[in-house]
Amino acid sequence: MTLRVKFLLFVVIIHGVLIALAAQYIRTNTELFLATEVLLIVSIVLTTQLYRGFVRPFQLIAAGTEAIRAKDFSMKFVPVGQREMDQLIDVYNHMIDELRQERVAQHEKSFLLERLIQASPAGILILDFDGRIEAANPAAERFLGLPTHELLSQRPAALPGDWGAFLSQLKPDEPQVIQLSGMQTYRASTAHFLDRGFTRYFILLEELTQALIRQEKQAYEKLIRMMSHEINNSIGAINSILQSFHHYAPQLAPTDRPDFREALDVSIARNTHLANFIASFANLVRLPVPTRRPCDMHELLRDIHRLMQVPSERRHVTWHWDLAPEPLRADLDAQQLEQVLINITKNALESIGENGNITVRTRLNPPLLQIEDDGPGIAPEVQRRLFTPFFSTKRDGQGIGLTMIRDILLQHGFRFSLETIAEGRTVFSVWL
Repeated sequence: MTLRVKFLLFVVIIHGVLIALAAQYIRTNTELFLATEVLLIVSIVLTTQLYRGFVRPFQLIAAGTEAIRAKDFSMKFVPVGQREMDQLIDVYNHMIDELRQERVAQHEKSFLLERLIQASPAGILILDFDGRIEAANPAAERFLGLPTHELLSQRPAALPGDWGAFLSQLKPDEPQVIQLSGMQTYRASTAHFLDRGFTRYFILLEELTQALIRQEKQAYEKLIRMMSHEINNSIGAINSILQSFHHYAPQLAPTDRPDFREALDVSIARNTHLANFIASFANLVRLPVPTRRPCDMHELLRDIHRLMQVPSERRHVTWHWDLAPEPLRADLDAQQLEQVLINITKNALESIGENGNITVRTRLNPPLLQIEDDGPGIAPEVQRRLFTPFFSTKRDGQGIGLTMIRDILLQHGFRFSLETIAEGRTVFSVWL
């Protein structure tokens, strides 16, 4: 039974008693009857005022409670002229203002946080209470190479490739660095936050590739320039002296002259080779900014094929073509990218050796170029060091070919990879 019903029941009982008493005096005592009737009228008037005074606050409280339940913090009440009720209304209005401001501030902060996560250059993986991926931002999709719908509900340790094994060893507040394919370098860290009183975790992925490459290049650029300057100065002077020694050959015995001239020629040739060797490193650090122009990749690939046709036939290597039905056009420096393609195909030919196959593949959406060979593949221990400057698996290799490829493609802003996939096929992919 509600308080309102109890009040009405009490009022009905009291006034029923008053009416019964008045009925007793209607014939016996007229004056007492009239006094009872006046008392009854006054009681009804006071009861009506009390009822309105009680019911109105109840109605306001009920309306305010319903507004709070509906999360409507815009409804406020005006004073009604009753001191106690006006105090209650003032407290309610103040509470509603505070709730509305807190709610608006919370929504604004949540919206700002969401936009920051989406726009962040760092990859962010938000885990649920069971440690599965609940949300991922675009940067995380790009780093992991998977769309969001494939990442959701997976455990980080179950991600494909090196990522799964790496993230499975990640510990809170202990950042770690991973290097993928000898090229991409990332730093991963994990931390926790509270959600409804329970602990949840998120993983932060930061790409360090560009920063490390810049530092690395600055370091060996200074060294190479110094070496190039000193060696070229010395070689020029030494070769000049050696050339002058040829004038002394007629003074020697006829039997000694051939050996003397041969020794001078070998020394000069060796010095020249050393100068060219240093010049190749100097060219690596003096790589110009690409001059971009629209280019047809299919035409450029055919030019590379004609250039490499003779060494391919000599090794009995067959070229296969799987080109997109329409021209693949991109804004790039044709000369620099031609050098990239020459180095890629030359490495493929050297990897195959004899009687192999090279497959050239292009796609339009997304713009993609792939050069694939069926050589012996890349060993896992070599994979991580492929694009390290001066690292080479060849006996007389200088280790600058892949480094030049890396620098040219990075200057163009093209994403790329070199890896051995299933069935022993090695693929160099460039996303234009």
